[in-house]
Amino acid sequence: MYSLLRSISAVLAWTLALPSSVSIAAETGSAEAVVQAQLEAYNAHDIRAFMATYENDAEIYEYPAKLLMKGTSQIEDFYANKRFNDARLHGTIAKRIVMGDVVVDHEQIAITFPEGPGRFEAIAIYEVQAGKIHKVTLIRGKKSLDSAQ
Repeated sequence: MYSLLRSISAVLAWTLALPSSVSIAAETGSAEAVVQAQLEAYNAHDIRAFMATYENDAEIYEYPAKLLMKGTSQIEDFYANKRFNDARLHGTIAKRIVMGDVVVDHEQIAITFPEGPGRFEAIAIYEVQAGKIHKVTLIRGKKSLDSAQ
């Protein structure tokens, strides 16, 4: 009984620590709210809040059908180790289209490439089911390096 209470307390503490956008997304279940919560966690480099927006068996594809990642362990490993360790990483939305459970974002990403700081744009197609991201399809644009200051 004591361990059950400790487990419940831990879950409650973890839930309360999530950003309010994740809580709102979970409550409303709207696809746009879920994707917005994911973007806010991405920009905050908050892997816990970011992963809270994904289904356990979520898939990320490169357009049209190349599987890049499957399941939360692969997604979390990639973002924790290859994206969120870049202090420059930041995404902005140039345009968003929402139709039911599908959100299409035209994203502009600031990032550090091996050659130096730069940016790239992408189209991300998010498919949301039951308040979680189920599938993402990415269309990557050209990368460009920032000009020297």
